[in-house]
Amino acid sequence: MPEFEPRILAFCCHYCAYAAADLAGTVRIQYPPNVRILRVPCSGKVDPLHVMQAFESGVDGVLVAGCLEGGCHFQEGNLRARRRVENTCGVLDEVGIEPERLRMVNLSSAMGRDFASIVKQFTEELRKLGPSPLKNGARHREKIG
Repeated sequence: MPEFEPRILAFCCHYCAYAAADLAGTVRIQYPPNVRILRVPCSGKVDPLHVMQAFESGVDGVLVAGCLEGGCHFQEGNLRARRRVENTCGVLDEVGIEPERLRMVNLSSAMGRDFASIVKQFTEELRKLGPSPLKNGARHREKIG
């Protein structure tokens, strides 16, 4: 039986985290191919509803990546994102999804190696947790509608 390969959705802010992911690719730093990156204008624009919809669609983990604290291009967007992620972790716990499946990180555009390392570590942690509890329901919905 093949090893479980978690699916990860990463919401990356345009100015820093997305640039860090791009840098990792540009300098050919290897990281797991199971992460899908969604560029957002600012991590502060990631709504808890987006996170919940990602889990509902069958991802095993969500990464919200923003600028370094104090370095947000939209002043306090990354601080807003951190509060939202913390609150959403509480909601996940209430509905029976491990809050460890959601993570917030802060990166500068020059931290490509750190981005790759974070994705590798997150993938390993998700492997230990196993598939998302919503995964079977998501597959069932895909077949029906």
